[in-house]
Amino acid sequence: MITQNYLIVEENIVTNNVIWNGDVNIWMPPANSIQLIQNDTNAMIWVLLKGDTSYTLGEVLGAGQIGFSWNGSVLITNELQPADPKTQPLTTGMQTIG
Repeated sequence: MITQNYLIVEENIVTNNVIWNGDVNIWMPPANSIQLIQNDTNAMIWVLLKGDTSYTLGEVLGAGQIGFSWNGSVLITNELQPADPKTQPLTTGMQTIG
């Protein structure tokens, strides 16, 4: 068995991310939970595609995190849509000492 990251889903919400090999003789996941291999599971997250001016939900393999919801086929982010990148303040990495 291969040790890898598993997302633990309880009541359709990812509640934990564990490193496990899938052997229930070593560790038993919570009762009534679903175990998803993180790297094999698609997640809808906010992405900014080249040429786009705003973030849209895009399906990305292996991007699931704690707090995401599970709809039975794909995880969905719980994060709010990021602001338009053009409205973000520009910084140069320098500070003004005043």
